[in-house]
Amino acid sequence: MLQPSITKKSLGFLKKLEKNNNREWFNEHKSEFKQHETDAKTFFSGVMENLKLHDDIDKLKVFRIYRDVRFSKDKSPYKSHFACSFSRAGARLRGGYYIQLKPGGSFLATGFWDPNKEDLFRIRKEFELDASEFRKIINDTNFKQVWGDLIGDGVKTAPKGFDKEHPDIDLIKKKQFIFVRNFSDDEVTSDSFPKHVDDSFKAIRPYFDLMSDILTTNLNGESILD
Repeated sequence: MLQPSITKKSLGFLKKLEKNNNREWFNEHKSEFKQHETDAKTFFSGVMENLKLHDDIDKLKVFRIYRDVRFSKDKSPYKSHFACSFSRAGARLRGGYYIQLKPGGSFLATGFWDPNKEDLFRIRKEFELDASEFRKIINDTNFKQVWGDLIGDGVKTAPKGFDKEHPDIDLIKKKQFIFVRNFSDDEVTSDSFPKHVDDSFKAIRPYFDLMSDILTTNLNGESILD
């Protein structure tokens, strides 16, 4: 079994960092940060190894603790969480996985954060044609017990070229297609957390399989991949 994702000591460090978010304090505690960062990276790597047993994963990206403050009103130089993402391999597999570990704010997220213009149009055209299979998957009782409801930003009115009276206009208006699962600090630091993460990512697969099929075919169901 993997070690707990993050220890209570690591959560405590992140809490201190949030309260002392300045370079002087961080530099004084740099060695402590490095140890907690190493533990988080070890956990993330373990999650990827589990993912590879049931999905084709291209890479793991661990996000740096340093914030880009150039265009932000918040000039705090550091993030108060550890986070990573996992990319699925190849053009035929769509969707991504994300983990954030933060005191009082840990969560998993999956789905489509920022579809490009072509992908978004293709998804909308699919919903315009028939959204029944999509709704069947996201409304499945077992699926909803894990991931809850579909979330994500959308436009206020019907996108150009789409009927505002369409029965699936609620889906057509969406710009993001995301699912999030939150975890308490006690859950994150428990021995069972790695299994909860892996089981959650397994549960999203019917959604990913359908969306991958949509984004790699035309409206006639013919592959658009070379």
